[in-house]
Amino acid sequence: MTWAGAPATEIAAGVRSRTVSPLEVVDEHLTRIAALDPRLNAFRIVRHEQVRQEARALGTRGDLRDLPLAGVPVAVKDNLDLAGCVTGNGSRAARQTAAGSDSELVGRLRAAGALLIGKTNVPELCQWPVTESAAHGVTRNPWDTAYTPGGSTGGGAAAVATGMAALAVGSDGGGSIRIPSSCCGLVGLKPGDGVIARPAELGSNWLGISTFGPLATTVADAALLLGVLAADDRYRTPPPLERPLRIGMTTRSPVLGASVDPQVRTAMLAAAEALREAGHTVTEASPPWRPQDALGFLARYFAGVAEDTANLSADLLEPLTRKVARAGRVITRMHRVPDAPPPRQAGRFAAWFTEHDLLLTPTLATPPVPAGAFAGKGFLRTMLDVPRFIPFTPPFNTVRYPAISVPAGHSDTGLPIGVQLAAAPGGETTLLAVAAQLERIRPWQRHAPLGDEAIR
Repeated sequence: MTWAGAPATEIAAGVRSRTVSPLEVVDEHLTRIAALDPRLNAFRIVRHEQVRQEARALGTRGDLRDLPLAGVPVAVKDNLDLAGCVTGNGSRAARQTAAGSDSELVGRLRAAGALLIGKTNVPELCQWPVTESAAHGVTRNPWDTAYTPGGSTGGGAAAVATGMAALAVGSDGGGSIRIPSSCCGLVGLKPGDGVIARPAELGSNWLGISTFGPLATTVADAALLLGVLAADDRYRTPPPLERPLRIGMTTRSPVLGASVDPQVRTAMLAAAEALREAGHTVTEASPPWRPQDALGFLARYFAGVAEDTANLSADLLEPLTRKVARAGRVITRMHRVPDAPPPRQAGRFAAWFTEHDLLLTPTLATPPVPAGAFAGKGFLRTMLDVPRFIPFTPPFNTVRYPAISVPAGHSDTGLPIGVQLAAAPGGETTLLAVAAQLERIRPWQRHAPLGDEAIR
């Protein structure tokens, strides 16, 4: 069996039963990284010798059967501290000394038996839906390297979509797990508020709208990683549903001027039909958002970036980052950052979800955009163009509801398209259960063709 590209659940089972050694698993993944990453730039750091030493040590342990991620290669987003590695966060302004200890979430991965194979590329300070930075270059989509893998967890998505890592840890402050999952054909879940502890070293995490979560090729793998990150066994396996659900669907954009590509609409309607096949009631519904909601999200985003740059050298930041941070400082001084979530918006969402169990939308308004699509456009143009690409993801950060992106098809040129399902607080297990139904009814290709080429 080839272990690079195998589901995390199968790798862990193989290591726990000693069918395969952790060292064999990690060596296969390192070989795949060497073959593919020069074309993708998914990793900023690959821990070649360190992870092999850790794999050898793991193989001698007597408690392998108790480790949910035994021997599973996991990619860590470069905004989390990983002992012995610089936390680059996509910026030349980042502190260039290695972290002395692991983030709490990284510690949970280690305790579960994961092999931390490397740190993945992000845009500067994880603030964009593409993974491109002056510090570490352009990360590319393995389905077509002329396109972006999305962002900000674009490096993690490219790694998982090619089998260079079995799983990736991402963070999501406006869609940064769901966007790259859609772009790369993965399952990506943003949990609701409080499910996964926010790392203390990251400050307020964009004033509370950002959280961490899994990117995976299967729903079972996403659930497994969610359970480990949340330190809660309830999430580790997608549960059966107790009843059919009331699912509202819409392609009405939260952002004025953002239109949904016809290919994206077609993919969403196909997913809706699959949900009907599973026994759910799926109907067109007016969404709970209003165009003015975007202002509250943008205020928190600007203020969050300003907070993230407070102790960094402005001279080393990218020009666009300096402008975003400057806007954030002005908004903060003017006390224009609203409560999270703003009461009126929170009330609308709460009322909507009393009449519906889930909301189905496109994840993105279009298929993946070309690499460099937003480069050099300036502050105002970027602030107009980016929301038109990602209108559907930020509202669930503002209200702090859980949401998942699931593969739903491909564009005419073969690029992945995802659909988003969102639930009220506490709905993570429901999202996993429904995503698992979609996976059974309309199974997807787990890896980009580029990943499959690596084993031929």
